[in-house]
Amino acid sequence: MNRRIYLLVLLCLFGCAGSFVYGQNSPSSPREKVIFDTDIGDDIDDAFALGLLLSSPEVDLLGLTTAYGDTGLRARLVERYLSETGMSHIPVSVGLHTPSKTTFTQARWAERFPAPQSPWTDAISFTLGAIRKYPGQITLISVSPFTNIGALIDRDPVTFRKLKRVVIMGGSIQRGYGDLGYLPNRGPSPEYNILMDIPSARKLFASGVPVYVMPLDSTQLKLDEVKRNILFSRSKPLTDTLALLYEQWTASTQNPTPTLFDAMAVAFVLQPDLCPTRPMHIVVDDKGYTRVEPGIPNAQVCLQSDPDRFFDFYLHRILTEDLHPATSISTK
Repeated sequence: MNRRIYLLVLLCLFGCAGSFVYGQNSPSSPREKVIFDTDIGDDIDDAFALGLLLSSPEVDLLGLTTAYGDTGLRARLVERYLSETGMSHIPVSVGLHTPSKTTFTQARWAERFPAPQSPWTDAISFTLGAIRKYPGQITLISVSPFTNIGALIDRDPVTFRKLKRVVIMGGSIQRGYGDLGYLPNRGPSPEYNILMDIPSARKLFASGVPVYVMPLDSTQLKLDEVKRNILFSRSKPLTDTLALLYEQWTASTQNPTPTLFDAMAVAFVLQPDLCPTRPMHIVVDDKGYTRVEPGIPNAQVCLQSDPDRFFDFYLHRILTEDLHPATSISTK
């Protein structure tokens, strides 16, 4: 075979193989349109989940909506987070303000960012406008009590059903808080995001939209000292921001080890085999338990994940990927 032809064949083979292996992240592949609904500022896992979203080239983050409690202060936290990481073009909108008994552990960091001169954009209007612009294309990731989701369904259930899917961190099927699988099973717990707004959780499971559930069973992922040292050892805007928020959270809670519940909901969108799901019919009872009952499945639920695989994915992504711009959209 002519040497030139031989080299061309080799290049073609390697190029084709590269396209096959890396095709999901290739520039020509459509990016997953995402809206991220978060109660960032209380626990620290929302901040780590947002970092994963911003570091993922396969995601087009259309906007962030704040949920539950002091949603205005949460929005200031998000705005500062985006500003510190050079991503301030991403729209931020404010959900329904509600009472909350949970400590806002990162309030001092949020308060250093100025409040807006004009009122915040309404999260419900923003989300419905985005769905109308991209029907059947948007994944709503919700890692907060589902008050905004309940309001979306109440205001326009027809438009809500035009979501591609909803991916949540919520619920507890077989394992409750603190059960990492090493001791005898103590059974499920009423999980926080469900318990804080039971009516809205029920509306979600009855909505007819595909719902993917990352419950306590698969999301109790401990960011231990070794992993934290690896993460914070590389100084760049994102890891420096996470380090500062972590320090405020741990000073407030006296807990050195975060559990990255919410990050699994994001990881599932990026790499579904990190948390394989199975169909279930979920019913939310009056005490906030997510019960599995006979019936037509209304959710896909992940009951088990591999923490080593998750952290291998998470740390590599945060440490090696640059941040990625979102599509600028107007929903007015």
